[in-house]
Amino acid sequence: MTDRNVLGDELEPCGTDPLTGFYRDGCCSSGPEDVGLHTICAVVTADFLEHQRSIGNDLSRPMPQFRFPGLVPGDRWCVTARNWLRAHQDGCAAPVVLACTHERTLDLVPMETLRPHAVDVPDDLGGL
Repeated sequence: MTDRNVLGDELEPCGTDPLTGFYRDGCCSSGPEDVGLHTICAVVTADFLEHQRSIGNDLSRPMPQFRFPGLVPGDRWCVTARNWLRAHQDGCAAPVVLACTHERTLDLVPMETLRPHAVDVPDDLGGL
């Protein structure tokens, strides 16, 4: 069975540089072992990264043991639905690539919350 995105279409890849996804396959695929729901394809910003660090989720620090390079603004990364929602509630939500965001996200985050943050990835990442 093909993974679906929040739009009801086939899930598109989120990012390969750095290689993202719970399964490190470039997609925000999810399965029963992904209890954290790493399902939202976010284009991380400086504000989002700072927020995540402030809640104990330092996405900037490399952790090679988990094949995690550390993120910089402009990177696309499969973030957990719960942490993205918390950032949204705190006014620091990262932009979301809906075509690359797994449908399981909707179990926690409604589409009406995601849609205002929807983006296509900009060519110039300098403003992030």
